[in-house]
Amino acid sequence: MKIIAIETSCDDTGIAILKQDKKIKVLADFLSSQNDIHATYGGIHPSIAKREHAKNIFSVFFSALKKAHLLKKGTTKIHPETEIILERYPELLEKLKDFFTKYEKPDLQKIAVTVGPGLEPCLYVGINFAKAIALNWDLPLIPVNHLEAHILVNFIEKKEENIFPALALILSGGNTKMFLIEEIGKYKELGSTRDDAIGECFDKAARLLNLPYPGGIEIAKRAKKVKKSQFKLPRPMLHSNDYDFSFSGLKTALFYELKGKTLDKNEVNEMCFEIENAIKEVVVKKTERAIKEFPLNSILIGGGVSSNKSIQKALKDLAKKNKLKLLIPKYTTDNAVMIGVSAILSPKLNLCDKLKANSNLNLND
Repeated sequence: MKIIAIETSCDDTGIAILKQDKKIKVLADFLSSQNDIHATYGGIHPSIAKREHAKNIFSVFFSALKKAHLLKKGTTKIHPETEIILERYPELLEKLKDFFTKYEKPDLQKIAVTVGPGLEPCLYVGINFAKAIALNWDLPLIPVNHLEAHILVNFIEKKEENIFPALALILSGGNTKMFLIEEIGKYKELGSTRDDAIGECFDKAARLLNLPYPGGIEIAKRAKKVKKSQFKLPRPMLHSNDYDFSFSGLKTALFYELKGKTLDKNEVNEMCFEIENAIKEVVVKKTERAIKEFPLNSILIGGGVSSNKSIQKALKDLAKKNKLKLLIPKYTTDNAVMIGVSAILSPKLNLCDKLKANSNLNLND
């Protein structure tokens, strides 16, 4: 079985093609990033992100088909409803119609697409594109939960023996959540951020320091240049009797710490070191608390911030200390591979003709 997967939940336009035999094989994986565009704003501008998805998705789609050797010369009869589905994206519609006059249906069996959580205008670009492709190629659609995909991509190259029960940490720009997993498809949310997500906190902190976007990458890079900091920031909810997170207070504390000051280059690096440590300590403390409360075999992490090497090392040390496995996915940032993997592995997903974006989709919805 071959499946094409589409990801447009935020600012990355991703298309991947996966083949499922005994193992899952990635035949193609293409991603169009909007980082340079949103860097001007210091964060994601939803209407611009939507525009860029509509602008870029066809070229990413075509590149993926070409890489997977699935382009077949011929024609596809254009379904009249295609124009209705893509009426809000006229340029995309014309590109797709032209494509159908040159190529026939490829050797694909399913289409998977992110339906949430995420930015609704962005989600709908991917959903409507998937609908148009499915309609013209007579392929079934699979709606995928972005959060579950961040978890399940851990299993693309790993066996599942003795993984569960597991603790999963979603650490991304839009989400900070902790789940107890009994098995794939059975998730219990233990905690979530009450305000800013972990990646959002990094971005806002970077903006206060006049550092480039995305903030997490820049802060991590500068934090590595020092080994200690003269600054001290709070660790929000470090000792709270729950698994929730809060990062807006850290951002506010940084604002007041910087007020009336001009930091030199080394002081900026020290502040980055302190920001990273403050965030890391909260993540590790909450994880340690869960290890003590629940019987676990492993810890899974996912999301863009899970690529932070300092956080990875702290969790590796914690896992080793408690004789647990730590699974770190090859694909951490938003990507289409994880959407395809989720469509293959999740027992919760059903084929669906009518897809709807849900910006606040929960893992158990």
